[in-house]
Amino acid sequence: MRVFTSLDEFAAQAGQTLGTSDWLQIGQERIGTFADATGDHQWIHVDPVRAADGPFGATIAHGYLSLSLLPVLVGTIYRVEGLRMAVNYGLNKVRFPSPVPVGSRVRVTTELREAKEASGGVMAVLGSTMEIEGGKKPAVVAETITLYYPQD
Repeated sequence: MRVFTSLDEFAAQAGQTLGTSDWLQIGQERIGTFADATGDHQWIHVDPVRAADGPFGATIAHGYLSLSLLPVLVGTIYRVEGLRMAVNYGLNKVRFPSPVPVGSRVRVTTELREAKEASGGVMAVLGSTMEIEGGKKPAVVAETITLYYPQD
């Protein structure tokens, strides 16, 4: 894990790849919990028997589940010290090029594309690509925006 001792040190990395996360296995329990939280119980996610005969040969993670794992995975890549808080500001672009089959392992590589002053802090634009172990195409390609605020 990279540790940035200040927001300025972090912002100076604009244009650089920050690193690659640890692997995370996607189990059926996680998929089911996400289905319960969102109300999306489509059979391709929650019915292993039916999904075995479906287009993917097994259940798959929801695209939004994969996207929602970015914070936990990116959190294993870097940390910025001296922050009061960090706030998700939004997304510029998200794509789900490949489904994540149950039992797969995923990881994320993240680049700090841009860092600029905003609202008393730093607005960071991060490009993240989630790969599936052994997969040919990424599971998620996303450009996220986070506002970082230094301690007072």
